[in-house]
Amino acid sequence: MPDAQATIARPPDLLRPRGSNQVGMRQFNERVVLHALRVHTSLPKADLARLTGLSAQTIGLITARLEEDQLIVKQSRVRGRIGQPSVPLALNPDGAFAIGIKVGRRGAEWLLIDFTAQVRERHAVGYDFPDAGVLLPSIAEHIHRLRDGLGALAARNVGVGLAAPFLLGGWHRTLGLSKAQSDEWNQMDLLAEVRARTDVPVSFARDTVAACVAELVGGRGHDLKSFLYIFVDTFVGGGLVIDSHLHAGAHGNAGALASLPMQPVRPGGALPSQVMAEASLWELEQRLQGEGLDPAAAYDDRALQPPYAAATQAWLGSASLALAHAIVSSTAVLDLADVVMDGSMSRALLQALLEQTRAALAQCNWEGLWPPQLHGGRVGAQACALGGAMLPLHANFAPDHDVFLKAG
Repeated sequence: MPDAQATIARPPDLLRPRGSNQVGMRQFNERVVLHALRVHTSLPKADLARLTGLSAQTIGLITARLEEDQLIVKQSRVRGRIGQPSVPLALNPDGAFAIGIKVGRRGAEWLLIDFTAQVRERHAVGYDFPDAGVLLPSIAEHIHRLRDGLGALAARNVGVGLAAPFLLGGWHRTLGLSKAQSDEWNQMDLLAEVRARTDVPVSFARDTVAACVAELVGGRGHDLKSFLYIFVDTFVGGGLVIDSHLHAGAHGNAGALASLPMQPVRPGGALPSQVMAEASLWELEQRLQGEGLDPAAAYDDRALQPPYAAATQAWLGSASLALAHAIVSSTAVLDLADVVMDGSMSRALLQALLEQTRAALAQCNWEGLWPPQLHGGRVGAQACALGGAMLPLHANFAPDHDVFLKAG
């Protein structure tokens, strides 16, 4: 698995070359217009010119080309205002497609999204832990099934985005895996394996970084400029957004909250436990299993219902304290005003976790610090796969390949 920043494979552009020595600038301007439409949903040409700083004539030429390429569509005229009726322009949902894949420790998910980032189709499988001999052929099978389902539009699939942990076999003792199972995944180049099974470009990002991308592009990123992102999954992780840009870190691992120690190291003592040991859904699974209950309830609405509720409430108490510790520690380093938390649990359980974490934060020692505001994420359990799908979509159409940012 790559240990660098998110790997973006850039497919051949659907924005056709124009046969001019200014093709690069034209293509950049086209991408600026597309990005403005993505952020603002629909805009008339006059507003596009104002937002992008391009002249009305340039906007007219660009939108004509984009409409010819079937990347944008005209909407119904808006009447009732002073002056001529305006015709809003919007992205054509069928203009391009991308596939997102989440490979997790408890399941895999495939999403097909359209040009407006709406989910068209979803496939998912669950398992106790992935078997490479079963999962890798399944990845190829689902990619082909999603592409074949597009029919004549299959040529507009611009790529696949893969979201997975850097070390899928990490913490193997915690997971109850053999060393052989752990080594198989830790030594595998999953990106290369997926690329070998499809003829479209494949991009990669760590799973919780991909979830952060989805939140940045389609969630709180529209309102918040900088934030720490926390995603509670089988394990817990996150991402970091600074000035509306995803900050990956030296190894693409910024926001890896699972590894944050809960106590200082004591000379001669055992290594301190990590946030993952308290705040992951794996820990909730173990509590449920210890009560003779179905551990899969950690991920659905049963978690807060009898007979699961007692174990879940106990988990909420310890998880909220661990997350509060992670937030205070991060605030001391980053001085961020906002934290966004989401996860692969039910929305009701996320809300309960948010409330208890806010209560835990209120009891922390904030001397010398400014407490951040804790927000709930807007994307939900599909965030990893959705963020993965956004990687090739934005690499192909955003004005900046590292964009993942809101328009000014």
